[in-house]
Amino acid sequence: MMVAGIGCRKGVDQGQVLAAVEAALATHGLSAAALSALATAHFKHAEDAIAATGKTLKLPLLLVDDAALRAVSLRALTRSVPSLQATGTPSISETAALAAAGQHATLLGPRIAVGPVTCAIAVAGDVA
Repeated sequence: MMVAGIGCRKGVDQGQVLAAVEAALATHGLSAAALSALATAHFKHAEDAIAATGKTLKLPLLLVDDAALRAVSLRALTRSVPSLQATGTPSISETAALAAAGQHATLLGPRIAVGPVTCAIAVAGDVA
């Protein structure tokens, strides 16, 4: 299972979300076909651009609750003070990816920021 976690400022558009996902995939030498799902924090459920990106990529969007985000916070690679202050987690994209990919998931690297959107990729098991 490979999950792209998404974090963003309010009101981003689909092009911005897609650009962040594509940049994260390119950083790790992957294509969108490698992804199993997109994930974000449950409180981002109203961000239509994230859901639209999932539909464009034909991927389910997993909404991760606050408890699950906090449970994996110590495994995040990025420590964003603004994110901690606003959400209680050091990186929405990293913690959403980790939580959605499963208990033993690992991040392929720190989140990638493209403008107001971040994307991190987590994988359960070994990367082929």
